[in-house]
Amino acid sequence: MTMNAISRSQIYVLDQDAALDFYVNKLGMEVNTDQDLGFMRWLTVNLPGDPEREILLEKPGPPALDPATAEQVRDLLTKGALGGYLFMTTDDARKTHEDLVAKGVEITDEPTERPYGIDFGIRDPFGNRIRIGQMFPRA
Repeated sequence: MTMNAISRSQIYVLDQDAALDFYVNKLGMEVNTDQDLGFMRWLTVNLPGDPEREILLEKPGPPALDPATAEQVRDLLTKGALGGYLFMTTDDARKTHEDLVAKGVEITDEPTERPYGIDFGIRDPFGNRIRIGQMFPRA
């Protein structure tokens, strides 16, 4: 047996409609799936042109978490202590940074040149950290 792709990642969000607004209208992602499963809303987004790699925007709760654990997760997320990480690439980190600043996105680290490329950090409305990088060609 051989694994051949990472198809879905998951981050917790407190409000799926607010998450949809942020990830689609501010970051430029596309809705992949928005399905009411009865026991939860399955809401995924993806980068344009990359529908095979989805990010599940999951609200803490059933079926994965019991109510007490879901409350603890919400508390930690709100404090910024539990936020997940996403890493994305761009062809122009400085221009992407300017665009996101203009849209009011919270910047946590300004664009900085590093040995691997130029990257910067942002945070979504729920405390999840996102790094956006313009990677240098590998030698």
